[in-house]
Amino acid sequence: MRLYPNIIGHRGAGRLAPENTLAAMRVAARYGIEMVEYDVALSRDGIPILLHDQNIARTSTGSGNADDMTLAELARFDFGSWHSSEYAGEPIATLYSIAAFTRQNNIRSNIEIKPQPGREALTGKVVASTAALLWQNAPSPVLSSFSEIALEAAMASAPELPRALLLEGPLNPDWQERADTLGCVALHLQQEHIDRATIKVVRDKGYRIAAWTVNDVARARELLRWGCDGLFTDAIHALPPALRLL
Repeated sequence: MRLYPNIIGHRGAGRLAPENTLAAMRVAARYGIEMVEYDVALSRDGIPILLHDQNIARTSTGSGNADDMTLAELARFDFGSWHSSEYAGEPIATLYSIAAFTRQNNIRSNIEIKPQPGREALTGKVVASTAALLWQNAPSPVLSSFSEIALEAAMASAPELPRALLLEGPLNPDWQERADTLGCVALHLQQEHIDRATIKVVRDKGYRIAAWTVNDVARARELLRWGCDGLFTDAIHALPPALRLL
């Protein structure tokens, strides 16, 4: 099985549903998306939750840092109505609920470990060990992160799960040393800094490469034609299904 399909739903269903929610995964399933990416952090009581920002204000009716709240406290807030009234009442998602839905619907996962400051190692350890349990006897999720501390902890906790290093900006000269140290099998690079030569360098070294975040059809075709393994997109409704077959 390929590590990535061509098209990967960013934060679930991109712009079509509230990010990092179970509702977003349901929308992705309706569009036939084979793999979704989502962010996982920890509540104060150590429960893996889906959340991009440290503060919940942007994507909920509450405010404050998630790492200062228990799951029970986070459950008081609505994580859907900021997007549209259709999703009012959407609760915060846990890794447990997302694993149950995606596995049952044959959707693969890219879990971005998104630690709050000071919790990098703990988040990497808990997310990896939880994922290893939840995805037993199923295609393994890919664990990715900008935090090399989190990836190192994930490697120690669940070395069997594939890992990817997230990088912002142009490819650094030391990228391979860093990826090797973390036992990574892939790089996730900012699409604005990917060209044909970059893809060749990464692939020739034996790594896969995925691009974030690609919402333009022409750019998506170009990257796939050059050999990019997968594209994270907010535009699952706009990129034609034919792209999945390239």
